[in-house]
Amino acid sequence: MRISTLTIFEQSMSSLNRQQGSLMQVSQQIATGRRVVNPSDDPQAASQAVQVSQALAINSQYADARTSARNALAQEESILNSVSDAIGSARTLIVQASSDTLSDADRASVASELRGIYETVIGQANATDGNGRYLFGGYKDSSAPFVRDASGNVEYVGDNNRREVRVDASRLMPVADNGDAIFRSVHGGAGYVAEADSGNQGSVTFKGPQVVNEADPAYGGAFDITFSVAAGVATYSVNGGTPQAYESGQAIRFGGLSMTLDGIPEDGDSIRMDKAENLNTDLFKTFEKAIAALEQPAGSEAQRAARKNTMSSVLREFDNSLDNVLTTRASVGSRINELDVVDAVASNRSLNYEEKLSGLVDLNYVSAIAEYSLRQVGLQAAQQAFIDIKGMTLFDRM
Repeated sequence: MRISTLTIFEQSMSSLNRQQGSLMQVSQQIATGRRVVNPSDDPQAASQAVQVSQALAINSQYADARTSARNALAQEESILNSVSDAIGSARTLIVQASSDTLSDADRASVASELRGIYETVIGQANATDGNGRYLFGGYKDSSAPFVRDASGNVEYVGDNNRREVRVDASRLMPVADNGDAIFRSVHGGAGYVAEADSGNQGSVTFKGPQVVNEADPAYGGAFDITFSVAAGVATYSVNGGTPQAYESGQAIRFGGLSMTLDGIPEDGDSIRMDKAENLNTDLFKTFEKAIAALEQPAGSEAQRAARKNTMSSVLREFDNSLDNVLTTRASVGSRINELDVVDAVASNRSLNYEEKLSGLVDLNYVSAIAEYSLRQVGLQAAQQAFIDIKGMTLFDRM
């Protein structure tokens, strides 16, 4: 069988092209460091690599979300720290103003200082993040959550939601608490608060109430102490019960509570006690109440008693507001700690993904270099064979 020169050339060129293509493929693998450069190199590995790469990208997106959440929570924690310091300062001023040695001018000075703290707290409640969004307005974050109405009272106009960010596939984390829960609520464990009726005409003041027996059947309810004065004899009754003789300075007990009363009542005077969550829970109203009481001169015994009772109520309300802020701050801190844990888990997950991806598509350089050398020798041999065959013609025999 005679083989034509054209056939020999075509077969030799085809062999050279195959050898050169194989060498270039190995060269490309070495240059990129990947065994699977094109899906056709290993379709099954390429398909699995796409899935792993997508999982790795999602994990990276969650990492970015956690960074954003951590920044928001850190900013909230810083603001809550400032608010708790402000409440502590306000409480110190109230204790100072409760002293009988201060004059009305002194108390007006304290009220001025207290107003400055009040304005600072309002500013903190309307704080924004780096993007101009208000932190404590819930999802209504485009406008200030706390505004003054026509009467000058501070009102909350945000919503009652907490902004949330998905920081992992199975965790939707709150990253901003709403202002209503922080500045207008009290902790669920807050105790009792007492308030004297604004229309009292006598000089009765109170200390307490103190909890002495939570197991009392009536504990947890509201109580009204009402005074009656007839023929110069004062009595009191709790929630309209049996009248009992009143004595200044005595401690009275009811419903698992104890309260000490001082001063002389007038007929019809009353003091109300209830769980803190059922009375004033608004921090801003507490400030307003305290400032108004300190700015009001107190010339009569009844006025001084009213101011003292107001200071006593304000101290309890500040304590409850401070506890609520600190509880929220502790929650923020726990969420920041949780982010650290999720980061560690996600980092291990990312490492596993990267190892799996590397096993699917990355190159074994030892094997690749050995194969490159083999392909190179094969190409050189094919080239030399082509040169030798090309020179074999009948003209050399003539």
